[in-house]
Amino acid sequence: MTDPQITSPSAAPGARIAELVRFVRTASPFYREHYADLPEDVADLPALPLIDHAAFWGSHGITDSRVLTGTHRDGIVFKTGGTTGAPRVSFYTREEWRAMARRFGDGLPAAGLRAGDRVANLFYAGELYSSFVFTLNLLQEAPIPTVQLPIAGAAPLEYVIATLRDFAATVLTAPPTSLCRLAREVVDTVGELPGIRLALFSGEAFYPDQLALMAQAFPNCAVRSIGYASVDAGILAGPVAGEPDARVHQVFSPDKVVELLDPETGEAIEEPGRPGRVVATDLARRLMPMIRYPVGDLAEWVDFPQRRFRLLGRSEEGARVGPVTVYLEDLRALVAGLDTERRVDGVQIVLRHHGGLDQLVLRLADNTAQADGRSFLECRLTEELADSRPMFADHVVRGLIHPLAVEWVAADGLSINPRTGKAIRLLDERLG
Repeated sequence: MTDPQITSPSAAPGARIAELVRFVRTASPFYREHYADLPEDVADLPALPLIDHAAFWGSHGITDSRVLTGTHRDGIVFKTGGTTGAPRVSFYTREEWRAMARRFGDGLPAAGLRAGDRVANLFYAGELYSSFVFTLNLLQEAPIPTVQLPIAGAAPLEYVIATLRDFAATVLTAPPTSLCRLAREVVDTVGELPGIRLALFSGEAFYPDQLALMAQAFPNCAVRSIGYASVDAGILAGPVAGEPDARVHQVFSPDKVVELLDPETGEAIEEPGRPGRVVATDLARRLMPMIRYPVGDLAEWVDFPQRRFRLLGRSEEGARVGPVTVYLEDLRALVAGLDTERRVDGVQIVLRHHGGLDQLVLRLADNTAQADGRSFLECRLTEELADSRPMFADHVVRGLIHPLAVEWVAADGLSINPRTGKAIRLLDERLG
């Protein structure tokens, strides 16, 4: 990788941005084209265009990438989602991965981790998933000593419970869906595990019904976020010590920059309480740069000068159903490919939560007003989604999320934005 002298992390943000932009224009064909119309020296993030997901991932393949700034010779690869035909993979150098684990590990004391905790890692392992490996690495890099219990998410529940008891585990780390599945098994078999004092989660939100179940199974347990990150955008923010709301996080400044942009106008938001799209920039990542990348979440500032924000749910980049991400463009392409009669005038993705589980709903606007043929299309959508996104189907079978639902409405039955009149592509009804 041809890398000019990297600006010191202590340098002014403008200098770091300018140096990074110069570097990616030289080393990354994608960014060279992306910034082709910009002046030579740009030192202000808002002057840079947002990354378009379709263009970005269309330029980045497993063996041929126009995004990377060099050859990947040392480090790690993770799958970030996408369909089997178009998987999304993220590349990190060894040092980038170490630095991320170290920085994320620094936030664990704020999450409630204590010296001597015995931590059960119940995240997913293997098949290019990142969560188990990253949790293992960040605990190794954490500033406080702990004992790791690398159980992983696929272990049988009876084995998990026995291991937690045998090794006197005090902390659980897992996605909320997995934690609740374990909690239900605990309640149904051994009643409770009072020795668990902390559950650290990531990847999805916790809902009141899930917290009530956790309190039954683990009566002495606090539920906290382990931090805010995504495989593609990297680490973004850590928990805030003493903050009762697990949705509140503080940006890992100065290496990570988080912007909140108005979903309609793109205007930068600085005042508290106003929802905006989360846009991330990593000033330290060099092999696969992320500069003004829409993460796919909505948030609001709690304290802008301190860069503290509250997560509010998903925006329009992807639907997070339990621990599974399904991208909107994939779902829309799925409908378009199967709708041979051209009866669907519009697609709206709705996320709901009931019975302790998340559900993905495809709301389809039907221009025929005829029920004939709907059932066949629904079956084909379920089958094709299972084929193209096996993780979704697997989690349905395992009872971790609800099956896909299809909701038919009239041609004018899609929910619209009252300010613009445009149909809303994704409705997250879980936090409302």
